Amino acid sequence: MQKTTRRVFLKSSAALAAGSAVLRDVHALETPKTTITPLSQFDYRDVQLLDGPMLEQFRNNHSLFLSLNEDSLLKPFRQLSGLPAPGEDMGGWYSPSTLFDPPKNMTGYVPGHTFGQYVSGLSRAYAATGDKPTQIKVQRLVAGYAPTISEKFYSDYCLPAYTSDKITCGLIDAHQFASDPRALAVLNHATDVVLPYLPPKALDRDEMAARPHKNISFTWDESYTLPENFYLAYQLGAGARYRQLARRFLQDDTYFNALAENRNVLPGQHAYSHVNALSSAMQAYLTDGSEKHLRAARNGFSFVQQQSYATGGWGPNEGFTHPESDELANSLNSTHNSFETPCGAYGHFKITRYLMRVTGDSRYGDSMETVLYNTILGARPLRSDGISFYYADYNQNARKVDYEQKWPCCSGTFPQLTADYGISTYFRSARGINVNLYVPSSVTWQQGGAHVSLTQQTQYPANGETSMHLALSRPERFTVALRIPAWAGKQTKATVNGNPVDAALIAGTWANLDRTWKDGDRIELSLDMPLRLSPIDERHPRIVALLNGPVALFAIEPGSHTITLQQLLAAQRVGNSTAWEVATDAGKVRMIPYPAIQNETYRLYHQI
Repeated sequence: MQKTTRRVFLKSSAALAAGSAVLRDVHALETPKTTITPLSQFDYRDVQLLDGPMLEQFRNNHSLFLSLNEDSLLKPFRQLSGLPAPGEDMGGWYSPSTLFDPPKNMTGYVPGHTFGQYVSGLSRAYAATGDKPTQIKVQRLVAGYAPTISEKFYSDYCLPAYTSDKITCGLIDAHQFASDPRALAVLNHATDVVLPYLPPKALDRDEMAARPHKNISFTWDESYTLPENFYLAYQLGAGARYRQLARRFLQDDTYFNALAENRNVLPGQHAYSHVNALSSAMQAYLTDGSEKHLRAARNGFSFVQQQSYATGGWGPNEGFTHPESDELANSLNSTHNSFETPCGAYGHFKITRYLMRVTGDSRYGDSMETVLYNTILGARPLRSDGISFYYADYNQNARKVDYEQKWPCCSGTFPQLTADYGISTYFRSARGINVNLYVPSSVTWQQGGAHVSLTQQTQYPANGETSMHLALSRPERFTVALRIPAWAGKQTKATVNGNPVDAALIAGTWANLDRTWKDGDRIELSLDMPLRLSPIDERHPRIVALLNGPVALFAIEPGSHTITLQQLLAAQRVGNSTAWEVATDAGKVRMIPYPAIQNETYRLYHQI
C-alpha cells in the first residue's frame, strides 16, 4: 500500500533530520561553506528530451513565449513608470486595470508579475536547445526592461516582493543561461529600486494583515520566498549584498525555526509559496552551511507529504490543512480547487531536486514522478491569449477547466517547469550517473577518459519497461544507479546485455550497476507495477484511490456506482491501452490516468 510506504519514508526522514548537527545561526556565518552533496545536476545542454509528452509540453511553451509581442510584455513596466507604452494590453492579471477589486475582480491584479518568469523560461529553453533566436529575445527583453526600472512602478503596487522575486530569477537566468552581459547590472538597479518597498524581514500573511493596507491584496505579498534567488544572485557574482538580503528574508521566526524542531506550522499557510520557501531553506544550507535550515526543509516537505493526495498534489484552496482533522477528506466535496497545478508542480520539482541532491534519497524521485504523471502532464496547454490551466480538481464530481483570468501565476511557472524536465531526469554522482525519471531522453557526459551518452527508450508508465543504450568513446568503469520506486513489486527485474544484474533491486532505493561499460551496452529495466490502494489519510482509511505503479486512475463518469475494495483491486486493463475497467454490481466503470481525461466528469477517490 502506498500509504504505508509513504509513512515509513516520512518517519525515516524526520528521524534523520532530528539527528543532524546542533542548530547553527545562519546569520552568524561570514564565510560560505563548501557543501559536498551526494548528487549534482547536469547542465541543461547535457540532457535532451525525446518524443513524448514532456517534450511536447516543453516545445509548446517554448514556442508560445518565443512568439509573444515584446512591447506587450514590457507595457506594464512602461505604463507604471510613466514612459511611452506601445503594444496591446495582455489583459488578465498582467495589465494594469481600474477594474481590480480583490477578491471580487482580479483583473489587473499584479501588472507585469510573470515577466521575470517568462524571461527565466526562455533563458532555460535556450540553455537546453541552443536556439539563437531565443537567446536574442531574452537579451532584447532585458535591454527593454532596463530603462523602465523606476520607483514609480512599485508606488501603490500590492505585491512588490512577489514580482521583484520573479524579476530577480529572470535576470540571473538571463545572465547564467543566456549569457546576457547586462543582466547583473540591470538586476542591481532593479534591486535598488524595490528595496524601499520591502518589509524589514520576511512577513507571513497574518503579519502582513496586521499592517495598514489599502485592500486585502496588500496582505498577500510573499517576502519569505526571496532568499532562494538572492542566494543564487550572490553565487553568480551579483554582489555580497545579495547574501545579506537572503539572510534578512529567511522566514525563521514563524516558519523555519519551528520546522527545524519538527513542529508542523503549515496548517493555514498559503500552500505553494510555503513549499517554494523550503527551497530558500535549502539554499541557506548549500550557501551558508546551515544545518537548521536543512532540517527545516526536510521536515517541512515531510509535513507536505503527510497531507498530499494520491496524485502527489496538495493544498486545497491553496492552503494547508490541519492534521488530525477532516479537512482534506472534506475537500473532496467542498471545493474544485484541489491543487494549484503548474505552480505547485514547479515548487515540488524544485524542492525534491534539492533534497535528492543533498540526501541522495531516491524516494524524493518517487514523489517527483507522482506529481509528474498525475498532475502537470495532465494540464491543459497554455493558450496564446493567456488562458491557463490552474487547478486540478479532485472533487467527487470533478472536471478539467481552465482559469477564467488571463496570464495568472501558473502561466509563469509552467514554462520554467517544462524547461527543467531534463535536469530533473538524471543526476551526477562521484561514481557515475543516477537515472531518476524513466522518460524518452538522452544524456551525455565525460566519465574519466570516456565520452558517454545514455539514451532511454520507454513508454513508462503505460508499462514498466525501459531500455537504456550506452555509447562510449572507450570502455570505462562507473556506476549507473537506477531508481527503484518504493511501490515496485517483487517481480522487478533488470538485465545488462540480456544477463541478470548482480545489483540488489530493493524498492525505495537505487540499484547500483557498477561495471566496466562498453560501447553498445544495453540496460533493460522491468518495473513490477502492482495495483494498490491509497487512503486519503489515516483518519479516513476507507476513502481510497486506485493506483497502478505511480499512476493514479480516475473513474470516468462514475455516477452513483458503489465500488468495493475487492472490485477495485480486481480492475482489468483494457487491451494494451492505459485504460482500466472495474466491474461493479451496477456495471463496468472505466478508469484512466489524469493526462487522458478531456471533458468527462471524473472521480479520484472512492468510499469503500
